[in-house]
Amino acid sequence: MKVAIDLAITGKEADGGGPFGCVIVQNGKVIAQCHNEVNGDNDCTQHAELRCIQLACATLQSKTLKGCDIYTSCVPCMMCLGAMKWAKFDQIYYGVSAADAKKAGFVYADMYYAYGDAQRDADFNMSQKMRDEAVAVWQ
Repeated sequence: MKVAIDLAITGKEADGGGPFGCVIVQNGKVIAQCHNEVNGDNDCTQHAELRCIQLACATLQSKTLKGCDIYTSCVPCMMCLGAMKWAKFDQIYYGVSAADAKKAGFVYADMYYAYGDAQRDADFNMSQKMRDEAVAVWQ
């Protein structure tokens, strides 16, 4: 998670980047890592998680990432969460909560909030780690 948070800092400071970072790990080895590039690429799909999934699939030559864990500095949006479900990660770890993201101006769909954190975490095998460190990136 520390690497994902460090990538969020890098993204925040990068020209065209954004304050989100992601790392994919398989058997303790980093397979892919990146930060958000939405602003630099003018492409709303270039979230750190999607970019990382694409890199990891290319590296492993696989359309799924079963046997891998993903660490993301912020709870995944609906787009990224959908991709994570298709990728079949063993575990999803996130730093910043949806409520924290909303306070910082990164607003998710009402449907996302209505689902509830506990239910979403259980359904997608997610858990929060290093919240305070991840939120600090945006302060």
